[in-house]
Amino acid sequence: MFNTSFDFIPRAYRPAKPRKIGLTEIRAPYYSTFGTRHLADVLEVAGQWVDGIKWAGGSFSLVPREQVRAFSDLAHKYDAYVSSGGWIETVLRYGPEAVEKYLKEAKEVGFDVIEISAGFLTMPTSGMLRLIEQVKKAGFKAKPELGIQFGSGGDSSEAELAAEDKKDTGDLVNRVKRVLEAGADIVMIESEGITENVVKWNTAPAAAVINGVGTEHVMFEAADPPVFEWYIKNYGNEVNLFCDHSQILQLEGLRQNIWGNKSTWGRIANPAPRTSHK
Repeated sequence: MFNTSFDFIPRAYRPAKPRKIGLTEIRAPYYSTFGTRHLADVLEVAGQWVDGIKWAGGSFSLVPREQVRAFSDLAHKYDAYVSSGGWIETVLRYGPEAVEKYLKEAKEVGFDVIEISAGFLTMPTSGMLRLIEQVKKAGFKAKPELGIQFGSGGDSSEAELAAEDKKDTGDLVNRVKRVLEAGADIVMIESEGITENVVKWNTAPAAAVINGVGTEHVMFEAADPPVFEWYIKNYGNEVNLFCDHSQILQLEGLRQNIWGNKSTWGRIANPAPRTSHK
């Protein structure tokens, strides 16, 4: 099923692509600047473990259009989707016409998923539901990004975020349920206020979301090894996670139980489904 060396060593079960569970989404150029040659190397080595590629912070708007399209074509070659990231927050400030043009160009450069983020905006749930409808009608998968920390999704400092109020966990779970009912394909949960830019981790919101809707309907930002290890240790290797492109093999090694640290080494299990024999 997979092309790996040393395949006589048993591993925890992982479904083949296209997967619906245990998704790994990686970051496109943002903190690290790289082009298609580097991405081709990454996907040639680890493409079977990459389900999607996410542009962060509107970084694609700083890159020639033909390069953005080339990234999409390369991702699709390896059966990976391409997500816009949450830049629609910037576009929304310029009105409905800008949103329409944004979706049109997103289709032209080969995006598959439009992330609908509101970390810096005060947007009612009804507004997000209308955006989901618009995104779906334009032919994309809709991926709302929700969290508990106002000001999340950018490069705000810990002190800046601490000065802002956190949102109610119950409200977060309710919004996740409502956007899924409205047709969202999956929901991204922001890490700020949970495991990022906090003095002490606050994992209760993540647990509440998983208990409320299940792991298959959400993806968690986990671009830090201790964070993705915590999610897998507590919820198994089928949890959907976003990480940096440099962390693919480290994350997959943990998912498959071939390595770990003191608390996870040799402890990640997932038996393969039984096949019927006639």
